[in-house]
Amino acid sequence: MKLPRLFVVLTALFAVVFSLHAAESAKRPIAHEDVWLAKRVGAPTPSPDGKWVVFSVTEPAYDAKDQSTDLWLKSLADDSAPRRLTFTKGGEGGVAWSPDATRIAFTTRREGDEAAQIYVLNLATGGEAERITSLQLGARSPKWNNAGDQLMFISDVYPEADDEEGIKKAAKERKDRKYTAKSYEGFPIRFWDKWLDDRKASLWVQAAKAGAKPRNLLAGTQLAKEPGFGGSQGDEGQNFEAEWAPADSSVIFVASRNRHQAAFADIHSHLFQVPATGGEPTQLTNAIGNYGQLEFSADGKMLFATFTANNDEVYNASRLVRFDWPLHAAHTLLTPGLDRAVSRYALPDGTDRVYFTYEHAGLEKLYSVSVNGGEVRAEPSAAYGCIGSLRAGGATLVGTWDAATMPPEVYRFDGGPKALTSFNAERMSQLDLAPIEHFWLKTSRGRDVHNMIVKPADFDPTKKYPLVTVIHGGFASMWRDAFVIRWNYHLLARPGYVILLTNYTGSTGFGEEFSRRIKLDPLKTPADEINEAVAEAVRRYEFVDGTRLAAGGASYGGHMANWLQATTTHYRCIFSHAGLMDLASQWSTSDVMWSRETQNGGVPWGESKVWLEQSPLYQAGNHAKGTGFTSPILITIGENDFRVPLNQSLQNWAVQQRLQVPSKFIVFPDENHWILKGENSRYFYAEMHAWWAKYLN
Repeated sequence: MKLPRLFVVLTALFAVVFSLHAAESAKRPIAHEDVWLAKRVGAPTPSPDGKWVVFSVTEPAYDAKDQSTDLWLKSLADDSAPRRLTFTKGGEGGVAWSPDATRIAFTTRREGDEAAQIYVLNLATGGEAERITSLQLGARSPKWNNAGDQLMFISDVYPEADDEEGIKKAAKERKDRKYTAKSYEGFPIRFWDKWLDDRKASLWVQAAKAGAKPRNLLAGTQLAKEPGFGGSQGDEGQNFEAEWAPADSSVIFVASRNRHQAAFADIHSHLFQVPATGGEPTQLTNAIGNYGQLEFSADGKMLFATFTANNDEVYNASRLVRFDWPLHAAHTLLTPGLDRAVSRYALPDGTDRVYFTYEHAGLEKLYSVSVNGGEVRAEPSAAYGCIGSLRAGGATLVGTWDAATMPPEVYRFDGGPKALTSFNAERMSQLDLAPIEHFWLKTSRGRDVHNMIVKPADFDPTKKYPLVTVIHGGFASMWRDAFVIRWNYHLLARPGYVILLTNYTGSTGFGEEFSRRIKLDPLKTPADEINEAVAEAVRRYEFVDGTRLAAGGASYGGHMANWLQATTTHYRCIFSHAGLMDLASQWSTSDVMWSRETQNGGVPWGESKVWLEQSPLYQAGNHAKGTGFTSPILITIGENDFRVPLNQSLQNWAVQQRLQVPSKFIVFPDENHWILKGENSRYFYAEMHAWWAKYLN
């Protein structure tokens, strides 16, 4: 019997719908392994001719010795798959293309190297990478000159030795010492989780071939001898933002002259010019602030940079600026009407526009402006997620893109976003990851506050879910639609929680004034906004159970978690990682000091009441009144955290125990401000989920 045509069509349609539903329902909740073992794609570096892009890919492992990082190459001329360039245990970084796009220089530490060195790989001829430098204290951040025959890089020096022979002698003397004491006569002395030593960074130049003699461009200069001279501090030591000037006759770099004043003043930096043969540098700028991201236009007639002013504010947005070259005047501001911080910019060939990204309301998209300034224009971007690591090569624009539902991948952005890699697509396609939802709140102070909601896997809108508000650190940062490892939104939600992410007063991405309003009000108003956002989420979403609430965060989020526990009884439980209890003791024991005085209105012994009135420790009297210090609290800390030192968590634990508040204290002896080791991270998430389950389920 012949079936009616309509019946056949409907049957086919039902089959398609059923298969789609089956595929959707087959998706599973995210697991810690999905977060930790997702391949980590690094910042891409396009070739000068715009035909290729190199990037790193880290293959994580729970045991650090099993982790590897290698370089990959992808054609920008076709859709061929990327191919791996290196196969070593030591990770590579700091990639720089030669001007003729045939070679790449990079930094790595391979077998036989006592410190990381610069290697060059010839992509035209193939073969193994060749080690170019052999410096006692290593080398990093290579930059080719315009002729392609020399490399500029950073290497460290000692106060008493600024050439390689002297450095080797000084290094041996230090190694032969019988004592391990560290001695200091100025600030700073620590950075995140490292004690600083007396080494300083310097700029070096060497012919781009093995065995060539390196020369320290700053050797013997008065500038380098100044006590406050130095670059920006990073995990690898001090770094200089530096570029070869047109014609290779000199090097332009950014440096500070008052780093030794970090305990009592803002540190600012200037542009300097030093001959490529070495000599006394010339200071080119006098503006009070900090420059970064130097880049010359293709014709060498313009020098671009970002500039962040220094003043008595707690936050200043980075601006896009331009100098005419040779530099003979102050910089020109290209984005005077843009009330956002420029994250990263790029200068593609064949256009008179500068392309850049900035944060706004949880997203980071692409924009452009004329090289002469003017109106900012929105460029094609994905409707959600965040662009990062923007770079130009020839006429091409590349970078990374990620979202809460997808780890970073390499993308091309000229002509609209196009994925160039898909290292994590298969794994992520198996997971039930709901897209982030956004909503805005008008607070009782009349401020517009942005929020995001994350739903758990197998979400059922007819059910009631506990709400956990997670508070971002910073303060000058923003919850983003991004794939986060340390606080992965979907992994937090996995057991059956709705996660609330609030961009409270002080957050970036909402204008300078919004970020500055946290001055003299570091905890109270932001915490009030967290409470109001929670109330709004309960009102707005029927699936949120307003009787089962938890709150917490890390760093600045940990500070506010402690404030909430000290001043409210709204939450069944609190979790606090790296959170302060006493603003004054945080000021005196952290690796950062001066900015806290700006934030809180002067020194702790001065007239400002903020130090006492907004320290959770001094709210302990709320316990007797039943208005605070009643919610059970989970306290976690890395013992090597110098930004929010261990003493803050010990204070917190002492208060909880003295007041007999249900509490738990977890110390990670081998971690710093973040939980960075795989098994520690897995344990951290498990303990947090167990704490929530104990009080919310």
